[in-house]
Amino acid sequence: MADRHLIDVHVLLVQHDRILLTQRRDIDHPAFDGRWHLPSGKLDADESALEAAAREAEEEVGVLIDPADLVHVHTIHVNGSGPEPRLGLFFATERWAGEPTNREPEKCSAVRWFPLAALPERLIDYPASGINAYRNAESFSVKGWRTHSASAAV
Repeated sequence: MADRHLIDVHVLLVQHDRILLTQRRDIDHPAFDGRWHLPSGKLDADESALEAAAREAEEEVGVLIDPADLVHVHTIHVNGSGPEPRLGLFFATERWAGEPTNREPEKCSAVRWFPLAALPERLIDYPASGINAYRNAESFSVKGWRTHSASAAV
């Protein structure tokens, strides 16, 4: 297992009980090709989590977000969604400038709004966990870790 954890930022653009998702185009990883995801990416060393989330939203779907308009809605500690464990930070906003479009056609085949109550079946598990936690107002979760039971001393 890797000796570090990546930090991912995910952006939930929310509009009238709908959420914006992007459809991945990934010929290198066919298991992800055609599956839905949130605008997201990795935190860079020289930026805050809020700045990273705003940057990723602009890079992927072309919207401008003031980092002050992002609300942290969930953190998930994930193992098994990639080669290294990761910490996923999910931020929601109902405020941005611009109309979402596909700014990365080499990585994304579609951008579409979905009702929060009717998400697509082919949603990648990792972001699906964060979206479901947002819908259920859960602030923290873990996914993919083996549970270790503590031995009870008698």
